[in-house]
Amino acid sequence: MSADTQGAQAEQRAAHYLQQQGLKLIAQNYRGRFGEIDLILQDGAALVFVEVRLRRNDDFGGAAASIDTRKQQRIIRTAQQYLADLAHIPACRFDVVLMNNHGMQWLKNAFDA
Repeated sequence: MSADTQGAQAEQRAAHYLQQQGLKLIAQNYRGRFGEIDLILQDGAALVFVEVRLRRNDDFGGAAASIDTRKQQRIIRTAQQYLADLAHIPACRFDVVLMNNHGMQWLKNAFDA
């Protein structure tokens, strides 16, 4: 199975899990000028931008370590582009869903803009 296929399946699993937690899916794989946001969901009045990271093992710090400052800045700039098209800017947060052979972990407010 290709890495792209595995990544798409991980995003689907994360979207399903977050919807089970009461969030409403707004968009998947939003592409902007600066990059891509895996999932955009609504949690009450807040808009949630979610990065999904899949790693088979924890070598090199695992999935969490792969979301470095540069990656965070790309996600923030892409989120700002998404928000620029909205008439009303809601409260926002940046979450991360980490997946590995041991399961899934949802980190709310994983980083700030």
